[in-house]
Amino acid sequence: MTYSTETLTQSDIWAATADVTNLRQKLLDLFCQLAYQEGDFILSSGQPSSYYINGKQVTLHPQGALAIGRILLSLLPSDTQAVAGLTLGADPIVSAVSVVSAYENRPIPALIIRKEAKGHGTKAYIEGPNLPEGAKVVVLEDVVTTGQSAMKAVERLRAAGYVVDEVISLVDRQQGGAEFYQSVGLKFEVVFTIKDLQERYRELGN
Repeated sequence: MTYSTETLTQSDIWAATADVTNLRQKLLDLFCQLAYQEGDFILSSGQPSSYYINGKQVTLHPQGALAIGRILLSLLPSDTQAVAGLTLGADPIVSAVSVVSAYENRPIPALIIRKEAKGHGTKAYIEGPNLPEGAKVVVLEDVVTTGQSAMKAVERLRAAGYVVDEVISLVDRQQGGAEFYQSVGLKFEVVFTIKDLQERYRELGN
């Protein structure tokens, strides 16, 4: 499915108007249409896979980003002081949540965690507003496999003095990530499991 920049019709503004239940269903369809592929792939973890989820096809899509921002904002604990994630996959996600939070009169800043420290200036790992020590931060991720990527963000944030006890992912491949987070005492929540995607992918006739 190719994204069109033609004028939006009334049916195209679902990301702004749908309730959360319908929003979730439409976002699932978008993942199936744009992000999910079957074939022979090697994941960033080095594992072979018969399918691949290119989350950025949805997180950088206008309706997809808005839907993600609204859904994830609804899942955040009321005392969340920031959202954060490891670059590059989480960048559009934390940005979407932060922008939507401003419209919902619940402003939550976004933090981006570098994989390597910046080579100049402050040489920081964390980009974004400076928060008070002990601020509660929730880590966001697009797709979780083993859980190691988001854990890097958790470790960097904790080293900076922030409190992190939850990870939320758009998709869980159900390949050990949830169990890993449980083992290290992190709450883990997902919007979709790989089973959700694959079942809907078949229903859509792909």
